[in-house]
Amino acid sequence: MNAKDVLIKIKSRQMSKEAGEDEMEFITEAKLYRRNNTTYLLYEESEFSGIPGCRTRLRLREKDVQMKRFGDGAGAGNEIVFEKGKRNVGFYDTPFGPIEIEILTTALNSTVSEEGCGELEIDYEVSLKGLLEGRNRINITVMQQ
Repeated sequence: MNAKDVLIKIKSRQMSKEAGEDEMEFITEAKLYRRNNTTYLLYEESEFSGIPGCRTRLRLREKDVQMKRFGDGAGAGNEIVFEKGKRNVGFYDTPFGPIEIEILTTALNSTVSEEGCGELEIDYEVSLKGLLEGRNRINITVMQQ
């Protein structure tokens, strides 16, 4: 595994009837590597992203993207799979205990190359059982340092 240092720009937009609309954009350092024909992005979350103390790993495969969080911060241990046209159910750990989360991915496009450039776009509907329903868009641009 030869990890490459890259910069990533993350744009996130959440829309829901309950919470309204929220947008966030930040740039951070990341590691990009390939293993078994799969591309991985690994980066540290921060105060700005709202989940300090967490490390996020994105596993980019041809048909799906898995987001997994590690560490001590809120959200650590969470795993979400995005696969276009498929509904995935899991649990999202919160300080108040786990909440069932349902994801329906409506769009998934990746041009991220092992050379360290490209974009990942994910558009999905999310339901936190009984608490929140909405739509999220994530755009991650990978740039060389």
